[in-house]
Amino acid sequence: MIRVALADDHPVFREGLQLLLESVTDIEVVGIAADGAALLDIVDRVAVDVVVLDLDMPVLDGVATARRLSVSHPDIAVLALTMHDQPSMVSRALAAGVRGYVLKGAGHGAIARAVRAVMDGDTVLSGAVGEAVRSGSLSAGGRLLPGLSPREAEVLDLVSRGLDNDAIARSLFLSVKTVRNNVSTLLQKTGAASRAELVALARDAESRRA
Repeated sequence: MIRVALADDHPVFREGLQLLLESVTDIEVVGIAADGAALLDIVDRVAVDVVVLDLDMPVLDGVATARRLSVSHPDIAVLALTMHDQPSMVSRALAAGVRGYVLKGAGHGAIARAVRAVMDGDTVLSGAVGEAVRSGSLSAGGRLLPGLSPREAEVLDLVSRGLDNDAIARSLFLSVKTVRNNVSTLLQKTGAASRAELVALARDAESRRA
């Protein structure tokens, strides 16, 4: 049985989502909250496998909640269920540790499948969100520095945005080891002594290009 906690500030949607998930035989809803702070209190008291949360919530929003969960409860899979399909919001959510990103217009079956997928350790990006990632529109796509391969340029772009290796791997559908190797290559090619210096070089190149 997959133990799920929900967080959404809209009572009607929250209750509908609860009924939907409770109708699935292998999912049990063990907690419901109207904001991120209340959700964090739930997971501190109740055993939870998956958190399904909105990104727009009072007190503590979904991105901040996911970031805190990644530190305090890294074993809990986080699924964002939101109206937002902007690339910038998707990138922020993935960087915060969200494992699945599903739009609220998704069918009932898709939501239940996403819960199971993130529980199994998979990354789920639904509909237009997945297309945006696959097309590369979640990154600037341009070569910030000369002599870089397209993949290295993508990794550098995401590094410059503050994403860690895990988040970059999820964004680009790569293994963490591949991302780590790309970062090492970038350090060698640019002559940067550290990741922080690499970020500074990338941002300086971006400002010159703008």
